[in-house]
Amino acid sequence: MSFNLIKPYNDLPLLPPKADVETKEILKKAISANRALAELKGSANLIPNPEILLNAITLQEAKSSSEIENVVTTNDRLFKAFSTKADHFDDYTKEVLRYREALWEGFNELKSRGILSTNLFVKIYQKIKETDAGIRNTPDTKLVDDKGKVIYTPPEDEKRIRDFLQNLEKFIYDNSDGIDPLIKSAIIHYQFEAIHPFTDGNGRTGRIVFILYLILIKYLELPILYLSRYIIENKNKYYHLLKAVTENNDWEPWILYLLNCIESTSNQTIQQIEKIKQSLKDTINTVRTLQQSPVPKEVLELIYVQPYSKSEFIINKGIAKRKAAERYLKELERLSILKSEKVGKEIVYVNLALFKILSGKNPGS
Repeated sequence: MSFNLIKPYNDLPLLPPKADVETKEILKKAISANRALAELKGSANLIPNPEILLNAITLQEAKSSSEIENVVTTNDRLFKAFSTKADHFDDYTKEVLRYREALWEGFNELKSRGILSTNLFVKIYQKIKETDAGIRNTPDTKLVDDKGKVIYTPPEDEKRIRDFLQNLEKFIYDNSDGIDPLIKSAIIHYQFEAIHPFTDGNGRTGRIVFILYLILIKYLELPILYLSRYIIENKNKYYHLLKAVTENNDWEPWILYLLNCIESTSNQTIQQIEKIKQSLKDTINTVRTLQQSPVPKEVLELIYVQPYSKSEFIINKGIAKRKAAERYLKELERLSILKSEKVGKEIVYVNLALFKILSGKNPGS
């Protein structure tokens, strides 16, 4: 293997790796990661409305995955922007929302076509960056650290990059190698980042591809594995281990890191799902006990689909007309379940308990 920080890594080894990627330690960790992911899949199936997870969890993943790339917004801005038509939000918030849209569109296309391909990678990237650009075809692309020092120079030439991606696709679908699928997911993620097929947004695109791969192999049914929080908490190690594979073919620590990420994230997400389920149950009981004006159960489930709600959501679901919808929301505010706020020209209602579960904070704090 030839590698030089300042020269294009055109000799990036093809997959599968020639190193031993199923050491005793890796296989042991793969067992516990598989178990945790299976428990997450089962827990998700028990929630009454899958939209609750698709919106709540993917918004958090969008925020954290973008934050890794220094695209930073607050939970409050993100949740409000997702729920309103206001256009005054900052560019970073809008970019985070595009990540969520890219994840959602990638999920829908994978479910409809069943193919994880270069074309889908490009679509995800284009949605995140709001661009028509495709595979990188300009020379002199270099990755630098905070001090401007070159830390990696990815392969050059569009044809070569596409060849690497074609090899990656083949590895994704080739089951003859017998490699445990979760171990493969770590290898796939490294290779995508090493190929670095786009001028920007590769980390975010790669993390979406990672989640979609788990759905492709049916280890998840919904894109709810909140990976990026773990990576943020262990960011330096993430980049250090990526670099170690490139420079020293040191696969074991990298694979162990990703497997531990899957296990830890699965357990954290299970806990979050349980909190959301319990909060919804508590809300239903509170409303039944204290309501002065009846509120349908469908409305109570709907206010858990995303932190901020408004009457249009109830109307668009066909639950009630405007007058009744507004009455339901005001009744829930009277019970201190929701709190109203004006955003632009709209009145929105924040679910106080859900907001705190997702962000660990109260709205506005």
